[in-house]
Amino acid sequence: MSEYKILSTINSPADLKKLEKNQLKALCTELRQYIIEQTANNPGHLGASLGTIELTVAIHYVFDTPTDKLVWDVGHQAYAHKILTGRRKAFENNRKLNGISGFPKMKESPYDAFGGGHASISISSILGMAIASNLSGDKNRNHIAVIGDGALTGGEAFEGLNHAGNAKANVLVILNDNRMAIDKNVGAMSKHLLKLSTSTTYNRFKTKIWDVLSRKSLRARSVMQNTQNMVKGGLLKESNLFESLGFRYFGPIDGHNVLHLVEVLSRIKNLKGPKLLHCITTKGKGLKKAEENQTLYHAPGMFDPISGNILQPEFDPYQIEKYQKVFGTTIIELAEKNKKIVGITPAMASGCSLDMMMQTFPDRCFDVGIAEQHAVTFSAGLATDGYIPFCNIYSSFLQRAYDQIIHDVALQNLHVIFCIDRAGIVGEDGATHHGAFDLAYLRCIPNMIVSAPMNEIDLRNLMYTAIETKKPFAIRYPRGKGVLSQWKNQPFSLLPIGKAVEVKKGENIAVLGIGHITNNVIKADEILQKEGFNIGIYNMIFLKPIDEQLLNFVCQNYNCIITIENGTKIGGLGSAVAEYMKQNNYNNKLVVLGIDDMFIEQGSVQQLQELCKLDTNSIVETIRNI
Repeated sequence: MSEYKILSTINSPADLKKLEKNQLKALCTELRQYIIEQTANNPGHLGASLGTIELTVAIHYVFDTPTDKLVWDVGHQAYAHKILTGRRKAFENNRKLNGISGFPKMKESPYDAFGGGHASISISSILGMAIASNLSGDKNRNHIAVIGDGALTGGEAFEGLNHAGNAKANVLVILNDNRMAIDKNVGAMSKHLLKLSTSTTYNRFKTKIWDVLSRKSLRARSVMQNTQNMVKGGLLKESNLFESLGFRYFGPIDGHNVLHLVEVLSRIKNLKGPKLLHCITTKGKGLKKAEENQTLYHAPGMFDPISGNILQPEFDPYQIEKYQKVFGTTIIELAEKNKKIVGITPAMASGCSLDMMMQTFPDRCFDVGIAEQHAVTFSAGLATDGYIPFCNIYSSFLQRAYDQIIHDVALQNLHVIFCIDRAGIVGEDGATHHGAFDLAYLRCIPNMIVSAPMNEIDLRNLMYTAIETKKPFAIRYPRGKGVLSQWKNQPFSLLPIGKAVEVKKGENIAVLGIGHITNNVIKADEILQKEGFNIGIYNMIFLKPIDEQLLNFVCQNYNCIITIENGTKIGGLGSAVAEYMKQNNYNNKLVVLGIDDMFIEQGSVQQLQELCKLDTNSIVETIRNI
């Protein structure tokens, strides 16, 4: 382990401010090494936080946090912020059960002015705080939003910019421009930022003006700033977007020069109104492997802290693939047979494995940036002309496009196929990323078919069936490995919509499962059979339409019915079965297993399944106690 002579003395920003400026570079070096060493053995979001070391040190050195409000967007840029604000020791348990969150969290620290695990929320939230300060008569407090890692491609960020530029509030937006989200940034905004950061004439002019302004009186600075604003649009041959929206734009500057950052932030700190500082950074800065492969090292898992080499997981003799790989492989097979199939992702191409199709059919895949609302309505537009969009979005991110699902897809009964990745408990990312709600929030939407595969073959067949159904169709599946080793090149089968599958007939107790979690029931049954239990197991596959013929059979032949789902109990499979029983006057005992009415924090998937009583042993215990 490295020695941290300076970092070990920093327990708050007050301690940071006691340092001489010439100590800040050394602090950044120690801080970067500390994050590398900690995340090497306790995996987390590495690349983004390595890129914000100097920026974090400079902000806390110059501003008076937590009196001055600081919001991070996206939250996984904030590891250095957490460490400098009294959580250095706690960082050893980052993202672990009962440890600190991997994202800013208001109840965790007064320095976390706003919680954030989803992108593009910083400008709107910080503007709300700034307006609140104005209303309270405090017009001197600073309000800083750090946005980057692709978050500026999100629509909410533009809405916030539009409002903030016209508001009389002290807001400083710091753009951490690393030209990346998880994958490379896409779209016109990315090109605009590149033009701003690479125009030699423009930047030389900005530097000269800034040097002169720093030596002039306030009135002279105002006159020269206006002159600057008039000519620089011509230098770029188009207007600066941020200035067009009413911001005073500063930069671009080197986001890894901590002394220059301190100087610039000190100069603009007391300027009133909306300001934007454009910083150029490198994602993964300081770890060679992370700089060379920024997508892979966004969250690399365990790695060697010296070489940066990713440590390979234990060999799996069964060669079980992740559901994401199954999706990526299957959509290519389907697209080869049907030229109308297209793929859409909001900046999650590598995470959901749509990047596989992008390599094979680059003209039929679209990464729209961190813009879930646009992704859904864009898919709806494609569907109006006969194309078959597979819109792949993580479950917790699809929440952000709920109106578009209802208004733009379901209401018009358009053939959009939603492949909902990261459904259910996802593990260490915690409450902001668990896909707990999709079964409930989709089930209530008219025209929507809602399904979940128990295994890889189910997933392939659901994707195939969805093509033929010509209705809004949702397929939700978890993060991580499936259960089958033999699924590749298996022939597709058209599944009857709304029909369940009997896995095993039993007596007295029937367990109805939806999705991958049903495999825990099958494992539990192996234990229970040795104890003399003979439970029935049913793979529902479809939550909507639900198999009422099967429900009728189960209610007539089993005394007790157990439902299990990797999602909220409210509104999901358990609710659907309870509603059916009530409507048809069945009085069987009903036990609902799922996620209670609460937000689940971070921990391993196994730990959190145990917490929610969805693991194999808990299922066994539940059945024993009936």
